[in-house]
Amino acid sequence: MRLLRTLVLLALGVALNLACAQASGQVSFEQQLAHSRQLPSEPLDINTATQHQLNALPGFGPAYTRRVIAGRPYTAKNQLATRGVIPQGAYERISDLIVAHRVAK
Repeated sequence: MRLLRTLVLLALGVALNLACAQASGQVSFEQQLAHSRQLPSEPLDINTATQHQLNALPGFGPAYTRRVIAGRPYTAKNQLATRGVIPQGAYERISDLIVAHRVAK
């Protein structure tokens, strides 16, 4: 009986804590992480972007960044997905944030 009472009180405490967090407007760790990276204010040219700029794209890390840089130049931004540089889902997340300006020869 004592164990049951302890478990009920523990469950109520957890539920109250979650309710207070939502009521106070706190955001989850995932939301904080998503907003911690600053997104570019204008579309990022994947042919000239630095490693740091590419890493700031949502879902990008060192591996995708290296692959994008190694595959340059691109004549169209969708080549990231069609060439298999990054998965289609990753491309869809960033497609509105990037451009591929043609490189002058």
